[in-house]
Amino acid sequence: MTNKMKLHLSLSLYINYIIHGFGLIILAQNMASLGHLWNAPIATVSYVVSGIGIGRLLAYFTFGYLSDRFGRKLLIYIGMGTYLIFFTGIPFAPNIQVAYVLSILAGVANSGLDSGTYPTFMEMGGKESASNVFIKAAMSLGEFVLPLLVTMLEAKSMWFGWSFMLPVALLVINLILVTRVQFPQRNQAHQTGVVREGNISSAKKWIASGALSIYGYSSMAVMILFTQWITMYSTKELGYSSLVAHGLLSLYSLGSISGVVIVFALLRRQVSESLLLIVNNLISLLALIVICMTTVQMVSAVAAFIFGFTAASGMMQVALNMFLRLFPTHKGIVTGTYFMFGSIATFTVPIVTGWLSKTSIALAMQFDILIAILGTIVVIVAAVMLREKHALSTMERVVLE
Repeated sequence: MTNKMKLHLSLSLYINYIIHGFGLIILAQNMASLGHLWNAPIATVSYVVSGIGIGRLLAYFTFGYLSDRFGRKLLIYIGMGTYLIFFTGIPFAPNIQVAYVLSILAGVANSGLDSGTYPTFMEMGGKESASNVFIKAAMSLGEFVLPLLVTMLEAKSMWFGWSFMLPVALLVINLILVTRVQFPQRNQAHQTGVVREGNISSAKKWIASGALSIYGYSSMAVMILFTQWITMYSTKELGYSSLVAHGLLSLYSLGSISGVVIVFALLRRQVSESLLLIVNNLISLLALIVICMTTVQMVSAVAAFIFGFTAASGMMQVALNMFLRLFPTHKGIVTGTYFMFGSIATFTVPIVTGWLSKTSIALAMQFDILIAILGTIVVIVAAVMLREKHALSTMERVVLE
């Protein structure tokens, strides 16, 4: 592939993840409006979000296999098509039951995009680790824009459904763009850093795989919980205004974008991925504790930015890159397995926090601290297992024939 072709393909894939950024938080950001539409309490609307996890759980492993077998482009088409149904349907869903089915489709869409996109970047060659991390920047851009759009619609008393129509328009345009781009040959490792079998024992390899899989759960869970509840926690528990509450989520997203840029630059300089994971998880844990303890708006704002800068700076993608290098000829299956654990988080977090919120929204937010502790522990375990001969941080470059 020429550099021009790679650029066009990358732009289309990143646009999909801006749209996915909308999809991650659009139900949570419109919970009050959707509750009014369906005549349901907030806790019940929260359960609808869990449908995304079911869709992901049902689709990921199968889509990983299909991606390896039939190619990445097919899975990306499936992801875009099902997201189009979700965004179009939710504002017109007559009841919770229909909305739940649509949220399952959103999970299927997420699975399709992930199973096709991450392996594609690995197969494009170059600084693929940094390229995959930049996906998070695209997602964060969507997460940054959407709360501002929702706030504007609320302030002007406009129909909440316009926040769904924007991603619909972007999807239609990007579908046209994707049909015109060429994808790299699948299941190749083009100048990709991989781990030689002799560099790490089988036991350590599988322990690291287990730890990274669990991190697929915890890294997704810690972000889902925060984005789902920070707005309502700020208004109901801390007494902040709606503008300030939505602003905290936008600051989180702005921190995420800033963090991704820094991580992107560090990865291009071959900074240890294990070190980045450990440091960022420790700092994000401290920031989350501050958010749950403070009642000062400025402190909350700074902590939300730092939390986004560390927890949502592409750490999930960094861990996936480490996982993919352990099994370089099964990228689709590894991606599917990793995000299947993330889908369990998408399914369980809304249910558990919806139940906790009946007691206190603060309790739901504090549950995020426990998840962050779990994430910190497993990345340390993975780093220790992969430390032998610097298997990941100082990789030998191998071209698989």
